[in-house]
Amino acid sequence: MTSGSSGISGAGILSWVKRYFKQDLLPLLADLRLAIALLLVIALFSISGTVIEQGQSLDFYRSNYPEDPALFGFLSWKVLLTAGLDHVYRTWWFLALLILFGASLTACTFTRQFPALGAARKWSYYTSPRQFQKLALSAEVASQPLEAVVSFLKTKKYLVFQEGNTVYARKGIAGRIGPIIVHASMLIILMGAIWGAMTGFFAQEMVPSGQTFQVRNIFDAGPWAAAQIPKDWSVRVNRFWIDYTPEGSIDQFYSDLSVLDAAGNEVKQKTIHVNEPLQYQGVTLYQADWSVAAARVKLNNSPVLEIPMTPLEPEGGGRFWGAWLPTKPDLSEGVTLLARDLQGTLLVYGNDGSLISTVRTGFATDVNGVTVSLVDIVGSTGLQIKADPGIPMVYTGFGLLMISVMMSYVSHSQVWALEHEGKLYVGGRTNRAQVAFEREMLGLLEQLEAASTDSSDSTLVPHEAVVFGP
Repeated sequence: MTSGSSGISGAGILSWVKRYFKQDLLPLLADLRLAIALLLVIALFSISGTVIEQGQSLDFYRSNYPEDPALFGFLSWKVLLTAGLDHVYRTWWFLALLILFGASLTACTFTRQFPALGAARKWSYYTSPRQFQKLALSAEVASQPLEAVVSFLKTKKYLVFQEGNTVYARKGIAGRIGPIIVHASMLIILMGAIWGAMTGFFAQEMVPSGQTFQVRNIFDAGPWAAAQIPKDWSVRVNRFWIDYTPEGSIDQFYSDLSVLDAAGNEVKQKTIHVNEPLQYQGVTLYQADWSVAAARVKLNNSPVLEIPMTPLEPEGGGRFWGAWLPTKPDLSEGVTLLARDLQGTLLVYGNDGSLISTVRTGFATDVNGVTVSLVDIVGSTGLQIKADPGIPMVYTGFGLLMISVMMSYVSHSQVWALEHEGKLYVGGRTNRAQVAFEREMLGLLEQLEAASTDSSDSTLVPHEAVVFGP
């Protein structure tokens, strides 16, 4: 008894779930208003992900989004991090919005688009004159052979079906297929976005010229990104340099990079600059920033010394890098070296903060009884490193979307003809380009009239004004 009751109860629950899904949930998901609302919310949070810097450090958000005063009175770094606005595209709620929007598109496709396509592919012959009353355009002419109608429609690229004294023709079925492909392409874009969010990563590296590095400084990564992070290859910065304008401002900066395999052999080489990245095994390296890494100097006849330089933040703004260079072995005296770019000039300051000298690459200056020669200023390249396996899917989706949008503008036109009791009835309808369709129908009527001895018997009018019968 218990087993039987349980079986009935389980079947009842399953039946209720199916009925609820079919009668309540599916119509809700297929509702156009829900799809539009979801699309607007997704767009809003996508804008926030563009405006708010993504994947930055905690100190960055603390300094740029303080609690007092909070941006807009509420958006502080705590709110931002708690809501996940520092990595919008990988938050559970944003992915849930994408999935819900995808479910809405799928429901609409199966409940509306596929039935509309199925109805468009079916055809039925009109066997009674009164059936022509429901058409947007219809006409009654003196009896003419149906072959004239068939011939005209074929010249206009219609697909014609004939059975006895009735004819059905259609063209532009692509206009019905287009909306389905629009939905499919949007689903592909959504799947690509979700896949990229789950498996992609974003990293930044600041690497001096001549050094080799592996991707380590990862700021943001999806839960399945481990397979994308390179472990069996590294990158060597062969050289970094900056081109300056005659006025002294930066024109472009370049990094000559080599990808090395696990044995240290070069497998790919490319010089990158802004908007011209290096791609290897799904990982893209962008030129994003630069810095001064070190100054190479000689003291008298000493070997070349590489003095690391540290970024400074002067009160007046600007970018400067500085280092302290001892001029005595006991470190009792020294000078401060200051650089503002990679144009090969160092400013030399004494302990009292006064400017002692300016020295350029290849030249020397005497300070504290020591000859300081500037050999080179070493630059560091700032690289942004990204991997997004979902990009091919997104690009494919957008390509299909452009094609399907054009397909959706194709008119789906239908024409019926009936030869009945000495009269020829012709009518048709279209879902768009009404004027062009009317011209086609008028062309058909004119051809029939030309073959008729009495053209006054034929008119083409909207169905509301058509009078059928003798």
